[in-house]
Amino acid sequence: MATASEARSWAHEHLRGIADSLITPFSGPDGDDIDEDALRALVRYCLVDLDHDGLWLVSGLAEWWALTLEERKLVAEITVDEARTVKPSAFLQLCTIGLSAKDTVELTLHAQSIGADIVYLQNPVMEVHGGPGILSFFKYVADRTDVALGMFNSPSSGYELTPDEVVRIAEEIPAMASIKDASSSAGHGAAVAKLAKGELVVWDVSSPMIASYNAGNIARGLQAPCLIGADAYLNETPSDKRFTTWFNLVLEGKLSEAVAYVESADLEGPGSHGLTYTQLAERPGYWTHWGSAFKYEASLLGLPVGDYPHSRPPQLRLTDEQKASIKEAYVRSGLIEP
Repeated sequence: MATASEARSWAHEHLRGIADSLITPFSGPDGDDIDEDALRALVRYCLVDLDHDGLWLVSGLAEWWALTLEERKLVAEITVDEARTVKPSAFLQLCTIGLSAKDTVELTLHAQSIGADIVYLQNPVMEVHGGPGILSFFKYVADRTDVALGMFNSPSSGYELTPDEVVRIAEEIPAMASIKDASSSAGHGAAVAKLAKGELVVWDVSSPMIASYNAGNIARGLQAPCLIGADAYLNETPSDKRFTTWFNLVLEGKLSEAVAYVESADLEGPGSHGLTYTQLAERPGYWTHWGSAFKYEASLLGLPVGDYPHSRPPQLRLTDEQKASIKEAYVRSGLIEP
């Protein structure tokens, strides 16, 4: 675990490779229980079977908004315990945003106590007065904890930090060491990387991710040498590690080979669950994690998703049409048989 004073040196040294954002398997009537065995199996699959480098935990794919505080702690404890058992070298990132600053502090202190390496704070999803409000929120948490922190600039929060606002947070909170920038504005993360050069480990999800890496943006300091919180485990299998193969070529600086490999392999098509397959007429263009979609993808690959393979409210179940579109993408990619 990195303390606040060690945050930036730790992040620049250790945030490297592929980290998977895990779903939360539900079981029981209406999905009211957490399937611990399935959750541990997913950890082993990502860190052992796929040999990925880290995990991104209790965030959007995990449906944090659908979990109680005690359930969020339980999911964190299970995943950290299993990860430390099967792959002690894995970097473990916990997301602790809550519906109040006090809840966020409680979850962050819990993450600190169980040995998470770094804690990410998503932009608050409650009413927030823009960048100054988020800065105040983050400072409240940082002043009461002693762990490396990161930002998750997610459009699902309802407010996206500007590059200048991100830089101000980094300047005023020394523990802030990294950012997963999922802004809806293309190139937003690259702007953050330029303005906060050498301070934050920046994963720019706002740019076309694969093209950004293939363009050599790691060497330019515009892209982190890691996929901080990705769904790579839903886009490859132990016998067809296409995502890992591509990313290793990038890390080795073999960019022409990486470009050629992308042209021959369907790297992102199977997991295109979001705007491609899970649009709602009621909210056109809305960006959503849609937990049921990720769980359906996992089930297509034979992964355990619990005996309640849906999201909890307020998210909806997938329609048969949406399922058919997702399955067709997996078949087309060659990851599963028709």
